[in-house]
Amino acid sequence: MRLELPRHAERFGANIIHDIQKVYELDAGNVIDQQFSDPFHVVQQVSAEQLHEVESQMAIIIPVKNERLRLLEGILYGIPHYCLPIIVSNSSRNEIDRFRLEQNVVENYCRFAKKNYLLVHQKDPVLALAFEKAGYPHMHDEAGLLRNGKAEGMLLGIALARAMGKKYVGFIDADNYFPGGVFEYVRIYSATMAKAGSDYAMTRILWHSKPKIVDDQLFFAKYGRVSRITNNYLNLFASQHTGFETSILKTGNAGEHALSMPLALELDYSAGFSVETYHFINMFEKFGGILPCPCPDVMKSGVHIYQVESRNPHLHEAKGDEHLHEMIEYSLAVIYHSPLCMPALKQEILEELHRQKILELGQEPLRPRIYPSLKTIDWNIFSGHLDFSDISNVQHTFIQN
Repeated sequence: MRLELPRHAERFGANIIHDIQKVYELDAGNVIDQQFSDPFHVVQQVSAEQLHEVESQMAIIIPVKNERLRLLEGILYGIPHYCLPIIVSNSSRNEIDRFRLEQNVVENYCRFAKKNYLLVHQKDPVLALAFEKAGYPHMHDEAGLLRNGKAEGMLLGIALARAMGKKYVGFIDADNYFPGGVFEYVRIYSATMAKAGSDYAMTRILWHSKPKIVDDQLFFAKYGRVSRITNNYLNLFASQHTGFETSILKTGNAGEHALSMPLALELDYSAGFSVETYHFINMFEKFGGILPCPCPDVMKSGVHIYQVESRNPHLHEAKGDEHLHEMIEYSLAVIYHSPLCMPALKQEILEELHRQKILELGQEPLRPRIYPSLKTIDWNIFSGHLDFSDISNVQHTFIQN
């Protein structure tokens, strides 16, 4: 793969936020062209060998909840062979057992592709007990099971990836229509992690476009409505602390993103549709140099945040205005409730939520539940309780009631 080098970066404490990089070649071959070692070159080459090295240590986590089975199957087609797919399902198990159907799809595909995978259901009591025994009871509901929600599924996926010895985790939303887009996203994850400037790194995808039908013609929109709003307030948040106006944050709602495992274990996570936006807020709070830092090693190494524009367009399920309003409220809520959010910005967020008719006068945004970092988990107990046998060669692990 050939990626544009970041032309510009801005700092917020120990966070180095790189501006958008473009993909110049999806496959750059296996031989490194020495011209790319020229310090004045503006494109970097990542060989097939370097990509493979990262992908063999990467888990791709796919949170699923009653998605179309063909879409799930298509995502599996797009994941490079040496990555481990971890499918975390919270699909219904009532009259029609959606989880059982998903299991059939995944098993059938992986049998033909000769591919390893891990498939679990989020409400499995075995998983809840593993977290409890390992000292992380924060995600449990009143019944003693893991709570519903995408963020909870993501945390479960990270914990499983860590238990299986993976060094990187990437996320793919389960409503993606283009397997080729999935392939590109994972390759971008691998390329940026191979060249990352720190052990603490994150990659976030900026979609090339989101195709829509407008007046019987395809229109390739650049930004969605939620992204425009979230990015604007994230940039205002950063600007008020640095003293310089910025527009560098362009991936505030990036569901397609990847983290190095050390960073994934250091971050706190926000529930609901705020999880991706909260990544930025939590990094600003923890590593921004304003609040006391609980992670001196991270401050010393720095956190590199890469934003890469894909070449493939992104087409996903349309879920209506109610869903968009919920995403806007959750995304702005984590900014609003941050101890670093200044009063003037709080007022602007309230006015925005009033304009969008999400809140009425006098109301405040909801306060999403925050989960502490996973680094407190006793991994020996967690892995031992799940009783993975011969993890490095697992064909599939299916945990069920």
